[in-house]
Amino acid sequence: MKETGTELNKAHISSGWLNGFIAVLIFSGSMPATRLAVMDMSPIFVTVARATIAALLAMGVLIVFGEKRPSSKHFISLVIVALGVVIGFPLLSALALQHITSAHSLVFLGLLPMVTAAFAVLRGGERPKPIFWFFSILGSLLVIGYAIYQGINAAPIGDILMLLAIVLCGLGYAEGAKLSKTLGGWQVISWALVLSLPLMLPLMFIYQPVSFAEVGTAAWLSLAYISLFSMFIGFIFWYRGLAQGGTAAVGQLQLLQPFFGLALATTLLHEKVSMGMLAITMGVILCVAGSKKFAK
Repeated sequence: MKETGTELNKAHISSGWLNGFIAVLIFSGSMPATRLAVMDMSPIFVTVARATIAALLAMGVLIVFGEKRPSSKHFISLVIVALGVVIGFPLLSALALQHITSAHSLVFLGLLPMVTAAFAVLRGGERPKPIFWFFSILGSLLVIGYAIYQGINAAPIGDILMLLAIVLCGLGYAEGAKLSKTLGGWQVISWALVLSLPLMLPLMFIYQPVSFAEVGTAAWLSLAYISLFSMFIGFIFWYRGLAQGGTAAVGQLQLLQPFFGLALATTLLHEKVSMGMLAITMGVILCVAGSKKFAK
């Protein structure tokens, strides 16, 4: 018995949510791992090293599969993706983590779904229902309110850097998702990484630590994680999921990222997770449930 168009579409969307969920699980380790890396290495080195390692891996994969170079019409979009997720977010978040804990930074990730959805409307032409924006904005307001409240004791520069990082990341997510529909999910992040390689590779040698002897094992393992998983493998699932299920809709899964990330921050870094952090995280999880229901 042949599947109907509606059934195929539902399966396609479900696959998008599954791919998105896998990506969020992978991305959840990014902030704690980055925090560990910048304890022993400079934020600039961590940023350019993770991009260089991922770019070399991506280049190898592109060669193995014989992928043709993107056309000139894809160039601007790939530059936007590179500026957003290869350079902007990794660098700004790494700088922020010199001033704030990874647990504190994770709460800001609750803003990503709304920012991504906004760019999906501006760049991708998506049109979620008005009630979708209610839940998305409510979740974001919870995060903003928490940040303002915590700002009394936290370093303001860290919060500002994280907010800028979120804006660039949302732009890179939305642009990459739009491009994935024609270029392919893993191809988008691969070409964006390769495009950034001529800049990242020399900077890696310029900003390398004076002595690698002072870099601990935990820092090296963290750099390996954010290079292979956060910078490359996670995006294969993420861009595919956004293209399949809709950027604005599947993007709401990012509201789950603080929940998983806080667990890792407590387990790996022994950072204090306050009741306020947990309450805000639970609040945004409820918002993602509402926004998912009314995304289409």
